[in-house]
Amino acid sequence: MHPYLPLTAEDKELMLKAIGVNSIDELFADIPKDVRLDKSLNINKGMSELEVQSYFNSLANLNKSCNDLVCFLGAGAYDHYIPSLIKHIISRSEFYTAYTPYQAEISQGTLQVIFEYQTMIANLTGMEAANASMYDGATACAEAAQMAVDSTRRKSVIISKTVHPETRKVLKTYLGFKNLNLIEIEEIDGVTDVERLKVELNKDIAAVIIQTPNFFGIIEELTEVEKLVHQNKSLLIVSCDPISLGVLKSPGEYGADIVVGEGQSLGNSLNYGGPYLGFLATTNKYLRKMPGRIVGQTIDKEGKRGFVLTLQAREQHIRRDKASSNICSNQSLNALTALIYLTTLGKKGIREVAMQSMQKSHYAFEQITKSEKYNTVFNKPFFKEFAVASNNSAQEINNVLLENKILGGYQLEKEYPRYKNSMLLCVTEKRTKSEIDKLACVLEGIK
Repeated sequence: MHPYLPLTAEDKELMLKAIGVNSIDELFADIPKDVRLDKSLNINKGMSELEVQSYFNSLANLNKSCNDLVCFLGAGAYDHYIPSLIKHIISRSEFYTAYTPYQAEISQGTLQVIFEYQTMIANLTGMEAANASMYDGATACAEAAQMAVDSTRRKSVIISKTVHPETRKVLKTYLGFKNLNLIEIEEIDGVTDVERLKVELNKDIAAVIIQTPNFFGIIEELTEVEKLVHQNKSLLIVSCDPISLGVLKSPGEYGADIVVGEGQSLGNSLNYGGPYLGFLATTNKYLRKMPGRIVGQTIDKEGKRGFVLTLQAREQHIRRDKASSNICSNQSLNALTALIYLTTLGKKGIREVAMQSMQKSHYAFEQITKSEKYNTVFNKPFFKEFAVASNNSAQEINNVLLENKILGGYQLEKEYPRYKNSMLLCVTEKRTKSEIDKLACVLEGIK
C-alpha cells in the first residue's frame, strides 16, 4: 500500500535517475527549506480496489434516490419514465465519444442526430427552426433574451414572477453584466399580473418572458399577452414544459417569437441536478440571431442525402464581435437522449404521458384537498403540478413523508414568502393510484 501515488520504490528510483537527481530532497533543493512542508500530507492510506468500491458504495447509500423513494417533487426537474432502450443507444461509443462536428464529411452521424433533434423540437413547439441544444432551460432563456435585445435594439426585458425562480436569477446575472434592464412582473393568484404588464410595456422593452405551465403548474393564458407584446413591437418569449405540449396548444400557435425550456423530462435522468439540456426554437425571422449551431440537410454531388453546419453563430467560427453568444456546447448526448425519447414515444406516446400526468395530478389534488386539512392555494387550471397549504410547515410535512419513503413537494415560501406553509406537489405518469392514495393518507394523518 502506498500513501498517495501508486509508485514502487523501483519506480521512484527510475524516475529520479531519468531526470538526473539522487533523491526527492535533491529534486526540491531549489525551494527554501522554510517554505517546504516538513510533515506528511493529511491523506488516508491507500486502499485496494475492493476497499475503494466498498467505501464509495457506503457514501452512495447515504443518498436516497427516486429508486428508493416515491417522488412527488417537481419544480423544474421531473421523474418521468425513461424507456430502457435509451441507455443502450447512448452507451454506444460513437455517441458518447462524439466531439464537435467540425468536418462534415466525417461527422455525418453526429450532424444527423442534431438535425433530427432540431426538427423534433421545432415540430413540438410549433416553431420554424431550432438550434443545437443549450446548457439548460435557464441559460436557454437568457440566450433568448439576448436574441430579443439584438433583434429589437432595445435595452429592457420583462419577465413574470411565475417563471422559475432559478431562471429569473440566471437571467438577472446575464443581463446585469451586459448593462441591460430586467423588470419583474408580480403574480396575482399564481398567474402573471396582466394589468401590471400593460403599465410596464414601453418603447424600450425588447421582450416579455412568460412560462406556461408556470412555476406553480398553472396554465397561463397567452392570448391577451401576445396581443399586448406585439402591439408594443416587442418579442414574446415563452418558456414551457415539453411534455405539456402533448395536450396543450404549442407556443407557436399562440404567436410566440421564441420558445425555450428545460429538456430534462425528455428521457434524461434526474442525475442529482445535471447535466441537463435546454432547448431554443424560433421563427425564420430570427433564425440568424440564434446562438450556437444550426444543422441543415442537403445533398452531395452524387445526389445523396447529407448534413452540414448551416449556420454557426458562435465565437469559435466567426469574428468574436459578430458572435451572438459564447455558448460552446450543444449537449449532444443529452439531445440524443431527447431525440430517442421523442422518437420512441411518438405523437401518441407524448400525448399519453401528458394525459396520464394531468389526470393523475388532478386525482391527487382531489384526494388531498377533499378534507379541510389541506387548502387550495390557486384556483386555476393546472397541468401536473399544484400547490396546497396547511397549518403545518412544508418542512415538517416533508420530514414525515420522508419517514414513509415519500419525497414530498417544494416549499414555496423559499422563493415566495407570501405562500407560507404551502408546498408544490408534482404527479407524473409514473405514479400509481396506490402511491397517490398513500400520499393522501400520510398527509391526512399528520397532526
